[in-house]
Amino acid sequence: MAFDSIFKADLFQGQTVIVTGGGSGIGRCTAHELAALGAQVILVGRKPEKLQTVMAEILEDGGIASWLACDIRDEEAVKALVSQVIQAHGPIHGLVNNAGGQYPSPLASINQKGFETVLRTNLVGGFLMAREVFNQSMSKHGGAIVNMLADMWGGMPGMGHSGAARSGMDNFTKTAAFEWGYAGVRVNAVAPGWIASSGMDTYEGAFKAVIPTLREHVPLKRIGTESEVSAAIVFLLSPAAAFVSGSTLRIDGAASLGSRAWPLHKAQPPSEPFNGFHRAYLPDVLKEEK
Repeated sequence: MAFDSIFKADLFQGQTVIVTGGGSGIGRCTAHELAALGAQVILVGRKPEKLQTVMAEILEDGGIASWLACDIRDEEAVKALVSQVIQAHGPIHGLVNNAGGQYPSPLASINQKGFETVLRTNLVGGFLMAREVFNQSMSKHGGAIVNMLADMWGGMPGMGHSGAARSGMDNFTKTAAFEWGYAGVRVNAVAPGWIASSGMDTYEGAFKAVIPTLREHVPLKRIGTESEVSAAIVFLLSPAAAFVSGSTLRIDGAASLGSRAWPLHKAQPPSEPFNGFHRAYLPDVLKEEK
């Protein structure tokens, strides 16, 4: 089997694309789709074993991939990483700033270290990757960057540290698009809502119990797939988005819209999901409701 992408098979032939957080979840799915479309994918993350597993999957499927371990919160490590990629593979054509992480907690219970750690992971690290890819490669050759946000448009109760970071990344995306446009660099972002991804299995307690009920709060009456996020990222990296820059594409089934003044209708048959990822699997937390 192979990734069933809606895009033409050679779309990124001869291009080098970095995917941070490529060892699991949306990053893994996106790396697979890009590789299936001809890209030479560089998987970046902190855990070599996860990156090695995804690389092996891509190679088994006939794609091209390599991996480099890096803590994107470390400025010198990021500089060295980007330099190493350029030395080994030439110009960087695309960057998927996917790496991130957070934990559920009310604001009153988040200490300074926890708040700063999430901001460094979800905002500072993405800034460092984008800056170095621009300074070392894209400022000379052009390229496209896609940043990862989340549904934080109405605040992010229970994850205020992540909401602050993602909101900052939305503004960074706009600023970078404006400042770097002269070099032929496009910078956009995606903001997934509730997506059936392995990240769902990292939560415990009360938040875990809520996950199976989330679909009832989505107008489309379902949770999204990794493939639906990956397809949006691929579009923003592609020539079809050549005049799209500084934009954030919401992938949330309209869950971030409306208000309690307009209640959702009772559940009807949900919209049909798109799932082109042949290696996708349902998170354990969603299997429990079957």
